[in-house]
Amino acid sequence: MRSPRPLTASVGQTSSGMRQNGVGSGRSVSRSARARPDTTATPVRPTIVRFYTIVALLFLAAPLVGEAQQAGKVPRVGILAAGAAAEAPNTAFLARMRELGYVEGQTIVFERRFAGGRIQDLPALAAQLVTTQPDVIFAPVTPAALAARKATQTIPIVFAVSADPIGAGLVTSLRQPGGNATGLTSMNAELVAKRLELLKEIAPRTARVAVFVNPDNVPDRQQLNALSRVASELRVVIIPVAVRGADDYARAFTSASAQRADAIMIIPNPLNVRFRAEIIDSATRTGLPTMDAEDRGAREGALMSYGPNWADNFRQAAEIVDRILRGARPRDLPVEQPTKFELVINMKTAKALGLPIPAALRARADQIIE
Repeated sequence: MRSPRPLTASVGQTSSGMRQNGVGSGRSVSRSARARPDTTATPVRPTIVRFYTIVALLFLAAPLVGEAQQAGKVPRVGILAAGAAAEAPNTAFLARMRELGYVEGQTIVFERRFAGGRIQDLPALAAQLVTTQPDVIFAPVTPAALAARKATQTIPIVFAVSADPIGAGLVTSLRQPGGNATGLTSMNAELVAKRLELLKEIAPRTARVAVFVNPDNVPDRQQLNALSRVASELRVVIIPVAVRGADDYARAFTSASAQRADAIMIIPNPLNVRFRAEIIDSATRTGLPTMDAEDRGAREGALMSYGPNWADNFRQAAEIVDRILRGARPRDLPVEQPTKFELVINMKTAKALGLPIPAALRARADQIIE
């Protein structure tokens, strides 16, 4: 379509034509000459202009509308925890989410489910959580992550402390998880042998170690197998004591005493974490040193603890959740390892048990509790 000529040019041409036809000189101009249109200009129909303008505006506005809808969506994060809401690692996860800019009730919604140490309740809680259609499920420990994985193969799942995520079936490899789950390993399957070595170093006469385990919990079985492989090298007999519920602890201590246990190793499963204080108290009263996997254990009275800082792992997990909410896929996010390991020794407990702490071990400790 030829563009119309400027209006001023048409006027000039008309005036010139009028002069040429004698208007300026007083000569008359015929009716046909005055009515002849200017065929050099093509008129533009207003309806066509409006149509193309509207189409262009709609085309330009479409992505903006999509972005506005995406920006207006409030993400939903499901929390499926095997323990209790007040546990320090759980609060560390929420604190890191706030630091990342998520304000509950405004820019994010949390759907919470807590099993309170009863891992047998996790499958039903996971099924409930999936019905809320979260964008991501944070299932910090292995039994919670396994329950979530069974409930959904599509919703992204992030775990924080899995002893062996490959052996548990959560991922196919650490570098390429391959499914809808990723997160951090606690390395407990590797570190449990080191804990036994440290226990022997501080209490060299230890020959029989009771291990409170839940046979139904995958990480417990993994750590028990790892202990069994190194026990003979350290000249230690491992005494597995099954604990599946809160009512089993009294019987567990009776069994450990009957089997002449010299020490107790606390496997960090949800139930042992919940009743850690009771375990430590009973062990101390009967003169048994306790080795824990978490720094909280030593702070609560265990003889010592060695392992990753769980609160740090939960904070790292919050960053993975954030990346997924921003578009990353779990299968593309390698499983991360802990960045901080801590050896904590409780000197008060050591003195109560009559155990001197070797100077070399004190020098290696990250924290000494007097």
